[in-house]
Amino acid sequence: MTRRALAACALGAAFVLGSPAIATASTVATSAAVSTDPVPPDVVLVVTDDQRWDTLEGMPSVQEHLVGPGVTFSEAFVVNPLCCPSRTSILTGLYSHSTGVYRQAPPFGRFEAFDDTSTLATWLDDAGYHTAMVGKYVDGGQGAMLRGYVPPGWDEWLAFVHADYEDYQLSRNGMIESLGGAAEDYSTDVLAHEAIRIVHEAEGPLFLMFAPAAPHEPATPAARHRDAPISLPPQRPPNYDEVDVGDKPPWLRTLPPLSMDDRARLDALRVDHARSLLAVDDAVGRLVTTLEETGRLENTIFIYLSDNGLAFGEHRWTKKEVPYEESIRVPLVVRADRIVTQPRVDTRLALNIDLAPTIAELAGIEPPGSFDGRSLVPALRGSDGPWRRDFLIEHLEGSNPVTTYCAVRTERELYVEYRDGFRELYDLRLDPYQLENAAGDRSVAARERSLAERLAVLCDPPPPDVAPIVRQAVAGGPVAAGVAAGALVSVAIGAVLGRRRRSPPRIAT
Repeated sequence: MTRRALAACALGAAFVLGSPAIATASTVATSAAVSTDPVPPDVVLVVTDDQRWDTLEGMPSVQEHLVGPGVTFSEAFVVNPLCCPSRTSILTGLYSHSTGVYRQAPPFGRFEAFDDTSTLATWLDDAGYHTAMVGKYVDGGQGAMLRGYVPPGWDEWLAFVHADYEDYQLSRNGMIESLGGAAEDYSTDVLAHEAIRIVHEAEGPLFLMFAPAAPHEPATPAARHRDAPISLPPQRPPNYDEVDVGDKPPWLRTLPPLSMDDRARLDALRVDHARSLLAVDDAVGRLVTTLEETGRLENTIFIYLSDNGLAFGEHRWTKKEVPYEESIRVPLVVRADRIVTQPRVDTRLALNIDLAPTIAELAGIEPPGSFDGRSLVPALRGSDGPWRRDFLIEHLEGSNPVTTYCAVRTERELYVEYRDGFRELYDLRLDPYQLENAAGDRSVAARERSLAERLAVLCDPPPPDVAPIVRQAVAGGPVAAGVAAGALVSVAIGAVLGRRRRSPPRIAT
């Protein structure tokens, strides 16, 4: 028996599918109970790039093989709506204030800011898993990969040097491979082929992370999908190209209305997003078939999500990073045949920081330290019980003009405090498109104070290396009154802005 197979048998003693233990964010979110089941689960984690939560209906394989038999989390979110920090949170179960990765560029961002010596890969590898990374890792690692860097914990490493669809480079265990623009070089298909090979060849329990470039712009479809019929009428929700942005933050007020060219480009990009996802959908179908053929499917935890959402013109915005629903909300589906007895839609708040503690619990491992997220295993089992009512969203201003902020998103509200003192408050049941900023409205003053107090607890430490918030009255309108109303709490937050990252508080959410 191989070393890995021996380790797998030892690990199996800790794998518990029926354990009643429920982990919380304030403790290590794993199960310490012992099971008689000798086989730990395989884990397949699919992470797409910039996929909106409302795009799964156009993916028939995902619908058949994941949504149909699995749990779809309809209220799934990321805690920092940007690729690099979101991916580090997925790999660690930690908020940005715990990883130190807030944005795409240094300082406090990009590959250089990420300490990847303790991740899902290292924990599972140490526990005897065969670990494989296929696709996009963390933004900004090009230089390190060109020098042969392979992050710790990965037994197989086939990562983008820079994620793209054609004419790109991959690092295969530290060796660089260049691929061109031929149909057979299309990156999603190349990565899918490698992922399927890994499933066939792996011994013992498998952790496979499959992270294609799709549907990130330019959202180039595979040759076979370039003319695929896509039934997507132009999307024009009430907040599309928002007419009156006078109650929005100062940076957003500077955005001009969308031009006709802007509208045409966004409509075309939305169609290309859908077409580029068809190759991902094919890959999911092939992976599920391969897992079934190799006898692994019944004991596989198959997780599908995106690193963040994307705006297609809502509030005049066309990127991510903002605290609005289009950016923070993501698709999240989990198929786990040995746990999920009743396929369903679950409406609990689920976060990208929940994946690491979920996988750790199911694998029966105890990583060093604790998590900011919490295990989704109770939700997968359909168990009732206490659950989070809110969560923190963090953002540090980078190359885009979105001002540094912290926000708290509850089951029905969004409250945001920006570095410059501006605030937003939306009741999402009354105003789902976030058109009317209620910050400063006397009728919600008590609720606003409560949310500000909660945010002061969650946003600790706040985003680093920025000037303290200085509350200044804004001439006219309810927002100005709101600035004054929340000054005490906001000044308390502002007083600690600029503080460097300290030991993470592991906030219970």
